[in-house]
Amino acid sequence: MAIGLLGNKIGMTQIFDESGNIIPVTILKVGPCVVTQIKTVLKDGYNSIQIGYGKVSSKSLTQPELGHLQKSNIQPLKYLKEFRLNENLEQFEIGQILNVDSFHVGQFINIRGKSIGKGFSGLQKRHNFARGPMTHGSKNHREPGSIGMGTTPGRVLPGKRMAGQLGNKLTTIKKLKVIQTNSEENILVVKGSVPGKPGNLLSIVPFE
Repeated sequence: MAIGLLGNKIGMTQIFDESGNIIPVTILKVGPCVVTQIKTVLKDGYNSIQIGYGKVSSKSLTQPELGHLQKSNIQPLKYLKEFRLNENLEQFEIGQILNVDSFHVGQFINIRGKSIGKGFSGLQKRHNFARGPMTHGSKNHREPGSIGMGTTPGRVLPGKRMAGQLGNKLTTIKKLKVIQTNSEENILVVKGSVPGKPGNLLSIVPFE
């Protein structure tokens, strides 16, 4: 697995390419991220790089979180995330800044984040169930209908699709194409949509 970066969704827009085609794009603010810890097989049992993102005041962190960062002499950071690596650990050092230059135009990336929460949703919205008849005296319009057999098995089988919480789950959108990068503003422009509302925290990893 390659090392990724953390960022926030800014919003969607559309841009035109050289041929005049309209491309729907999402604008992301990516990094700068700081390498906060390097884990090795000898010391921790596996290889990984931990990165931090989002400067905050020291008041908003707990003592253990502050101590972890102060040990490496790093400013308070709101988010920490680990990326497992198999090799090339030696090219990273604690305190190193990683920014949007890690990505290039035309590259494919995976973006992971929380989807928009839609609350407690019914079967039509959540599982695309069909409605009951709207006319001819039917009183079943958006009800669940039967949820199982009778005396045998005498229970509702596990995994039965029912109404419940929809959205607000971690989801990954794979193979999004990088259209533009701007290293001065730490902006990444990708083709297509990414999870969540504007401001949502995202993890951006090269597609492999």
